[in-house]
Amino acid sequence: MKELLPIDILSRVQKPARYTGGEFGSIVKPAEATEVTIALAFPDVYEVGMSYLGFKILYHILNSVNGVAAERVYAPWVDLEAQMRAKGLRLGSQETGRSLCDFSFVGFTLQYELSYTNILNMLDLGGIPLLAEQRGEAEPFVIAGGPCVYNPEPLADFVDFFIVGEGEEVMVELMDACKLWQKEGKPGGRREFLSRAAAIKGIYVPSFYAVSYNDDGTVSSVCPVNELAPAKIEKRVIKDLATVSYPTAPIVPFGEIVHDRIMLEVFRGCTRGCRFCHAGMVYRPVRERRPELLKRLARELVDNTGYNEISLVSLSTADYSCLAPLIHDLIEELKEEKVSVSLPSLRVDSFSVELAKEVQAVRKSGLTFAPEAGSQRMRNVINKGVTEEDLMNAVSAAFKEGWTAVKLYFMIGLPGETDEDVLAIAALAKAVQNKYQEVRGHRGAKVTVSVSSFVPKPYTPFQWQGQDDIDEIRRKQLLLKDALKVKNIVYQYHDAVTSVIEGVFARGDRRLGRALLLAWQRGARFDGWSEHFSYARWLQAIEESGLDKDFYAVRNRGEKELFPWEHIQPAVSRAFLWNEYRKSLREELTEDCRHGSCSGCGVCQQLDVEIIDWKERSSHETKA
Repeated sequence: MKELLPIDILSRVQKPARYTGGEFGSIVKPAEATEVTIALAFPDVYEVGMSYLGFKILYHILNSVNGVAAERVYAPWVDLEAQMRAKGLRLGSQETGRSLCDFSFVGFTLQYELSYTNILNMLDLGGIPLLAEQRGEAEPFVIAGGPCVYNPEPLADFVDFFIVGEGEEVMVELMDACKLWQKEGKPGGRREFLSRAAAIKGIYVPSFYAVSYNDDGTVSSVCPVNELAPAKIEKRVIKDLATVSYPTAPIVPFGEIVHDRIMLEVFRGCTRGCRFCHAGMVYRPVRERRPELLKRLARELVDNTGYNEISLVSLSTADYSCLAPLIHDLIEELKEEKVSVSLPSLRVDSFSVELAKEVQAVRKSGLTFAPEAGSQRMRNVINKGVTEEDLMNAVSAAFKEGWTAVKLYFMIGLPGETDEDVLAIAALAKAVQNKYQEVRGHRGAKVTVSVSSFVPKPYTPFQWQGQDDIDEIRRKQLLLKDALKVKNIVYQYHDAVTSVIEGVFARGDRRLGRALLLAWQRGARFDGWSEHFSYARWLQAIEESGLDKDFYAVRNRGEKELFPWEHIQPAVSRAFLWNEYRKSLREELTEDCRHGSCSGCGVCQQLDVEIIDWKERSSHETKA
């Protein structure tokens, strides 16, 4: 075991609690009981990484396996990095201070594309060669998983293999394979273990695939060059969440983190079918946890952490079929302990003021809704399935019960958008203000309008669609800004340049690895933080790599074009996505297959998995 960071260094950084380790609930296994070690690496600061539920789940699952020790490491902020480089210190784990290069595996979470340079930075600080092909027999295997794994190609040069899909089962299988390989004396060395990993369903080893390109720069083929590597890597899915353990004694941080509360996952998946939404396509189908199980987990989490708030999390928590009785039961049980229950956001079309009142009985705050688009035409284009009447009914009910603040989330730059559609956002925000005056008899409602820029993502119906260029995004942002110069309306938006680089890497290929390396070598890190992002640096790196940002981000793609990521399969069929894209052009809606007919995406059939809806199951059981 190595020493954690010395006090003279911790005293020179802004937030030393990020690096001290030893938090309540952290797990340190003795060396003599450990066969395989893995550093769970989050490529952002501690406060962000500690808020990520997937990290907590894997930490719990892996440390439950005999002979496996999972530890955590986060990206050091720039002040600590400067100290480490000046003193020649290596990046180590929170639990033991063990350097990254001394682990069996270093596993990164790919939450967003703008964290990629932090991955390179952490590898370098941890004493690990950046390029996979340069790692020797003594080096750890660098692995990665998470939502961005559905296009892993920009990171193909740096990652030994990727975990595709949900990790609870496949990670245990991987650890078992490593223990067996080590007991056998590591036959065949590093390459042999990569071959064994490739034989596990859901694992992608990029070095086992050759990519060829057409004269126009598009991908011609992605073919396996190892007999154990499958032509398509299908995602792993947990068919029933009751079969996997959930962490009820998570680590409690010393300092404040972004989501400083209990996170209780009520279900996975979403079949609403919003056409811009990557998560809604790749995490299908919906699988709910039974209400009785959730109540037991909540009780254990409160007892083990001391938190006074439980956040019920999912892609669309308001769609949980047993939500109202679950919230009622949780509040009844926990009200004497002053523990509140919260929801990330509320759906406009399923809003219940009674539910909102119950949720906010302990701590009242503003309400958050996500109409996504201002005009009904654009909401039909993106298959949002909500109307202005839905929103007005929701805010009217809330205002009658005393709420005075509403936050609305929108996107601009959506396919087919016109200036009228952009200005409709402002009109909708003003309509909400007017509704308050109509209900309460006076003005005073605070409306926050938060606007992001559309970025096309793999495995969405809009993967064929280019995004607006910077000038167009900025023009629309300013158009909306002028229209929202109204008292008590707050307008929030981000600089367009980060969206462009996100778009480049979201739909990029493995040739971008060189640009990523060049940008990092010139100082790129924490690109998701505006104070550290340099658009000029990225433009130079992309250009010097012989690439064109518009080829990746702005270009519309043809119906038959082979995408760089299509050998990675979430089981959503290409034909379904193309049909949804064509329906968007006709402004046609597709119903939620969870409550209607099958929409033909192919996931349930391809993966042999079923939708789990406990309200419907209980109804069927009662009738039977």
